[in-house]
Formats: sequence, C-alpha cells, structure tokens
Amino acid sequence: MDLGITGKWALVCGASKGLGLGCAQALVREGVHMLIVARGEETLKAAAEKLKADKTKPAAATVQFVAADITTVEGRAAVFAVRKDFDIVVTNAGGPPPGDFRDWDRDAWIKAVDANMLTPIELIKATVDGMAARGFGRIVNITSSAVKSPIDILGLSNGARSGLTGFVAGVARTSKLASSNVTINNLLPGSFDTDRIKATMEGAAKKTGKPVEEVRQARIKTIPAQRLGTPEEFGAACAFLCSQHASYITGQNLLTDGGAYPGTY
Repeated sequence: MDLGITGKWALVCGASKGLGLGCAQALVREGVHMLIVARGEETLKAAAEKLKADKTKPAAATVQFVAADITTVEGRAAVFAVRKDFDIVVTNAGGPPPGDFRDWDRDAWIKAVDANMLTPIELIKATVDGMAARGFGRIVNITSSAVKSPIDILGLSNGARSGLTGFVAGVARTSKLASSNVTINNLLPGSFDTDRIKATMEGAAKKTGKPVEEVRQARIKTIPAQRLGTPEEFGAACAFLCSQHASYITGQNLLTDGGAYPGTY
C-alpha cells in the first residue's frame, strides 16, 4: 500500500533505538524525510547511519539527527533551530522509573509530567498550526498500555501519560485541526522486545532470584499472542497512522499489545 507520504518531513523523538527507531525506519521506507532526536549522540548517529543505509529506503529520503534532550526547553530549541516545520511528529520519551508512590516527592512527579505530558504538548503546540495551514499533519504520541490498564508500580507513568491522553482527546477534536487534515493519535505499546523491557526483566529477576529467561517466559504467557512485539511492527502501525489513509482517525488510543488488555472497550 502506498501511504501517500513520500516527501513529507517527520520529527521522531527517542529514535536512537527501540520503538522510536522502529517508527523512524517505517517512515523513511515510505520516502519520508527524517529528523531524529535522542540524548545519546553516539547511539543516535549510529541509528541515523542505519536509516541511511536501509536498502528499502527511497534514495531521495534524507536523514538528519540532533542529539538533544527533547524534554527540555533547550533541547526543543535545538531541534527547531534545524527545522521549524514538520508534517509528521512522533513524540516519545523514556518512561519514569517504577516504584512505590509513597517514595515519590514533588520533584519526581514534576519530572514525570514534564517528560511524558508537557513535552508532547509543547511539540504539538509548536507544529499543529503550521500543519493546519498546509492542509496536512500527523502527530503520534507513543504512550503506554498502562493508560488503559494501569500498573501499580508505574504510577508516575500512569498519571503523566493519562494527563496527555485527556489533553489529546480534546485538542484532536477541535474543528480547526480536524477539518484541516491534522490528526493527533496515541499509540499504546504493550510488551515489546526492547532494551527497556529487558532491563525491567533483569530487575525482576534480581528481585525474585529467578533466571531472566524464566521471567521472560512468564511475561510471554500473559500475552495471547504468546510473544513479545517487535519495533518493526510497532513502526508499521505508526506509519499507517501517519498516512493519507488515516485522515479520518483522530483522538484515538491504539493498543498494540498482542491482545494482553482484557477489556472490551
């Protein structure tokens, strides 16, 4: 299927690895010009080289990168100094650490809200009006399946990402944006085979004294698909939401979790 986004410009955050890189890869293969951003310059540069070397990427698609912390004012300024206008924006920032809510002080909450709620809102605010003026825009926020099915030890993430979800539900439905072919949606990943879940499993193994592989298999057994997701298939879902064909989908929360969420709605 031709997604109809060849030649568009995309900003993909947290794109040095994992789900962000999966999204960048899927988009660049559609001929989308790419500006990727993450904090670690060495890893980000390697990701950019991987994207450039992708043999399925159209030759005309360009890849640029900015090593910056997108959750800071300075980081966002560095990105927009390279390019101001984007047709596609994929927001993504690492989730807050797990723990007991009794141990989280105000600073922990502010940090979580800054990264996982206010940063996406700032990126939306900086780009949607230009998108509307040009008659095309796609914003995809990578959030978490915990928004639909909260996890007790991820309270910081549950709270901050739920705040973003509520904000998006309202702004995505404003007639100025929706009628101008600008959509805003959230992608909610479940268990994907990324460094983050590996670290989580290693932590669980250390805490319980069980082998990492045993912890991994126990997690997989809770997923109807009986496997972990891949960044590539997550990226494909993102690319579709960014396509011309998804213009009638906005303000939605798309679960990509192998059927793990047990609810009807």
